[in-house]
Amino acid sequence: MICILATLKVKKGKEDLFEKIFIELSKDVRKIEKGNIFYQISKDREVENTYIVMEQYEDQESVDAHGKSEHFRLAGAKLAECLEGAPVIKRLDAIS
Repeated sequence: MICILATLKVKKGKEDLFEKIFIELSKDVRKIEKGNIFYQISKDREVENTYIVMEQYEDQESVDAHGKSEHFRLAGAKLAECLEGAPVIKRLDAIS
């Protein structure tokens, strides 16, 4: 299994829009992507305007499918206007 932690810094004043878009994206990921095991966005309690996305996938094919999916690409275009820079992505291998 593959895990991903994405850290996203959101522009001040864009938090509500960001959360709305991401909630919809999360619903689509969970509903449509068969290789997705876990997909959750959380707001950092210690760092202002910072969000962490925790993701888990069955395999690399599932990760690739997520990145190429229509719902991810459409949401990504909308989310870009909310972000204060590129997300910081950390890839991990799950240990069972």
